[in-house]
Amino acid sequence: MSAQATSSATSRADGRVENRIENYTKFWQKDLNQEETEDNEKRLESYTEVVNGYYDGATELYEYGWAQSFHFSRFYKGEAFIASLARHEHYLAAQMVLRPGMRVLDVGCGVGGPAREIARFSDAQIVGLNNNDFQIQRARKYTKKAGLEDQVTFVKGDFMKLVEQFGENSFDAVYAIEATVHAPTWEGVYGEIFKVLKPGGVFGVYEWCMTDTWDPTIPEHKELAHQIELGNGIPEMRPLKLAREAMKTVGFEIEHEEDLADRPDVVPWYYPLEGDIWKAQTVWDYFTVWRMSWSGRLVSHNALRFMEFVGILPKGTFDVAESLKVAMFALVKGGQTKLFTPMYLVVSRKPRA
Repeated sequence: MSAQATSSATSRADGRVENRIENYTKFWQKDLNQEETEDNEKRLESYTEVVNGYYDGATELYEYGWAQSFHFSRFYKGEAFIASLARHEHYLAAQMVLRPGMRVLDVGCGVGGPAREIARFSDAQIVGLNNNDFQIQRARKYTKKAGLEDQVTFVKGDFMKLVEQFGENSFDAVYAIEATVHAPTWEGVYGEIFKVLKPGGVFGVYEWCMTDTWDPTIPEHKELAHQIELGNGIPEMRPLKLAREAMKTVGFEIEHEEDLADRPDVVPWYYPLEGDIWKAQTVWDYFTVWRMSWSGRLVSHNALRFMEFVGILPKGTFDVAESLKVAMFALVKGGQTKLFTPMYLVVSRKPRA
């Protein structure tokens, strides 16, 4: 972890953030066979606290391992990791036909990596929405450094209250990249997106889902979903068909849909998580993959434990890192078994009348 990351972590190590990170794992202290319904309802009701507690502790860990775009992507053989992330963002913008002059909302923008890339690619005006103060601060800093302050702006807000924040018919387009899975209900967040879109406006999303082959009555399938929830700060994982139904229920007309994780790619989307350095696509990617290897995890986790012990990082950061390790194994398994996808792409439109 860089000195810059360490400095920013120190600046946010106040009691409120520290308590939120420490309390994060309390949402997950259950046995899969006991009081599951009650525990699930608690997480759904407290989704804001669950997500913020997770990202308070995970943001810099994500940046350390995943740059500034917190999402997965497809890989062509020989394609660099960073190039793949950018192409994934360009593909979404192209499918949505984003153009200069459009006002576009990025729902759950993270630290703004995709917003900046899509702004450069499409020349649209991007507004990034995020409910996490720490990520908003970093997004604004990176955007200023990139010289994009006039084209990309950020606001703090709850994606379950978009109309309250922006008013109806406010945007020409809205996109969400692996963010709306954090919502307590897809109907709720998609409904808010529908309302803030102008008539004829387009919505594009890369959604995290359990695939339609996932069966919650099978214990191994159910455990896999729970591990993904735990490791990624998600209140509830749901099957793909429910995302499709939710979009139609709130009024969207689906124009294009595909599961990009289900393409017959030679290089799977989850390969960086496997930690196999011999699979690295480029010399630079060797370091990205190494961080996920057993030796890379050992170095990182010991460093985190020490920095938390001496007060450089807020208490609970190490526990969040441990949950990320759970997520890593679960996501790889989900990808290998085709029970999980992080890139169910849907492009839909709000009717003009």
